[in-house]
Amino acid sequence: MADTTYRAFYERSIKDPDGFWAEQATLIDWSKPFTKVLDYSRPPFAKWFVGGETNLCHNAVDRHLAARGDQKALVYISTEVNEERSYTYRELHAEVQRVAAMMQSLGVRKGDRVVAYMPMIPEACFAMLACARIGAIHSVVFGGFAAHSLAARIDDAKPKLMITADGGMRAGKSVLYKHLVDEAIGLAQFPPEKVVIFNRGLDTGMARTAGRDLDYAELRAKHMEARVPATWLESNEPSYILYTSGTTGNPKGVQRDVGGYAVALAASMKHIYCGGPGETMFTTSDIGWVVGHSYIIYGPLIAGMTTIMYEGVPIRPDPGIWWKIVQDHKASVMFSAPTAIRVLKKSDVSFMKRHDLSSLKHLFLAGEPLDEPTHRWIMEALGRPVYDHYWQTESGWPMLAPAPGIERTEIKFGSPSFPAFGYDLRLLREADAAEADVDEKAVVAVVPPLPPGCLSTVWGNDERFVKTYFTSFRDKMVYSSFDWGIRDKDGYYFILGRTDDVINVAGHRLGTREIEEAVNMHPAVAECAVVGVNDAVKGQMPLAFAVVKDPARIASADGRAALESEVMKTVDDAIGAIARPRRIHFVTLLPKTRSGKTLRRSIQALAEGRDPGDLTTIEDPGALEQIRAAIAERR
Repeated sequence: MADTTYRAFYERSIKDPDGFWAEQATLIDWSKPFTKVLDYSRPPFAKWFVGGETNLCHNAVDRHLAARGDQKALVYISTEVNEERSYTYRELHAEVQRVAAMMQSLGVRKGDRVVAYMPMIPEACFAMLACARIGAIHSVVFGGFAAHSLAARIDDAKPKLMITADGGMRAGKSVLYKHLVDEAIGLAQFPPEKVVIFNRGLDTGMARTAGRDLDYAELRAKHMEARVPATWLESNEPSYILYTSGTTGNPKGVQRDVGGYAVALAASMKHIYCGGPGETMFTTSDIGWVVGHSYIIYGPLIAGMTTIMYEGVPIRPDPGIWWKIVQDHKASVMFSAPTAIRVLKKSDVSFMKRHDLSSLKHLFLAGEPLDEPTHRWIMEALGRPVYDHYWQTESGWPMLAPAPGIERTEIKFGSPSFPAFGYDLRLLREADAAEADVDEKAVVAVVPPLPPGCLSTVWGNDERFVKTYFTSFRDKMVYSSFDWGIRDKDGYYFILGRTDDVINVAGHRLGTREIEEAVNMHPAVAECAVVGVNDAVKGQMPLAFAVVKDPARIASADGRAALESEVMKTVDDAIGAIARPRRIHFVTLLPKTRSGKTLRRSIQALAEGRDPGDLTTIEDPGALEQIRAAIAERR
């Protein structure tokens, strides 16, 4: 490669996007070459690789058959049902064609939508790839979403077909889906004509609707010898819809294209994750989220890797399970979330050390800001590079990231490093959209056109796409991430949390992430959540809820008071007295969604005596009761 430094590589991607992306486009197969790299004639809508025809499933499966047909493509591990299955590329190819034939037999055609409401099982992967194969548009909904949430997504996507399972498993408990599916379809105005159900034997009393509900195994048996060729799609045709979580009103359907997404994933696998053919990638997310789409299903398979699909939690049967998987399957690339690492941080490091992790090149973390203490702990414990990186459902792949495939730059704890190639990323002041100075907090923004792989629009609503993402700054059309960030003198970026998570304390603007990082610096604290609550004098004050490593420290009132005083001093020392929380409540767990995101809005609502809102995705309702009890005790 001619570019030897990341800076040169990045600058070429910004100054010569046509040449740069044409080069990256050689990383995938095209059935018909594109005639134009970028069409940006209708800002902010970007069309990439115009006229080119390709297929995501072909690039993820078919093109590897000749060279690595007998290599493992997909390894499914469930510590919930004690099952492990693996599929070679050849076997995956056969299963995907069977599901594609099943879909076609039910009337699914190119452009039709298929909603997948599935647990972390191989059949979910088959369904996604089958949609991609025939040109159908999949919309994966996180398994366990409540019926009204599922119904809203059904009505927006208007699917021809739904594919689901009788249930999923989480932390030893079954989460039954079918009754939720039935309720959602009853609520929906545009229900699917047919529902295909994969029966795991978890719901022995499952009801079926005659004429609508079909059994996966019975359908599969009719299509065992199916041969379904890939449907070649123009690069800018839609590949899938993924609804963003945490939005008010109707959910936003992030729409992704085909060619740009494939090229972006192929480039990111090579330059960022450094995953090559024959290696193994272990991503601990769920297929219901964007990380699962990009780096469990499509990215690793496009790169010719073995991808691991894990159903379970990081601490069952013990906190060493992930490291055992790395050892047993010789994973070279791992991708997880800061929340998961903070959970593991509460366990003895011996659970990690007992396993052979020599195959692992590095660990990537994303999904929320990574605090410096957690980053330092996992990197020291693992003895491998641990990279923070930053992206969103909308971007589809990293926006800020190191690129060890180009240059191994220094790691700064708590920093996702630099703008990823292709992103003309800026820090812009909220007031006038001017570029921020070094160490000045500002909004993370991208000057369009957005690079390949990012959302192309909001499904069915171009106006909402423009209004939501490109109107934050007066007289300047730029994409807003709605996140605060700063850049240090060395060019490293730090994410400070959402722009709407800023606390205004007596005129001083404080990011909750900054205070959380300070609280986490105390050695007794495993993790915390900080929210802003109304204050009659100062407008808002931070309120902290901290999980302690040793519950014995908070067993008595005196112990809690002493620890609270210590943590307050830690915050004073790290940021200053202005950032000192009004109180620090100690709990044994924080309320989180099943994807691991802390429900800060709900915590804030309880602290202010308001309704905590929609809690359909909460992992453990008991966590919220702890918040209520802590607040009531202090009152």
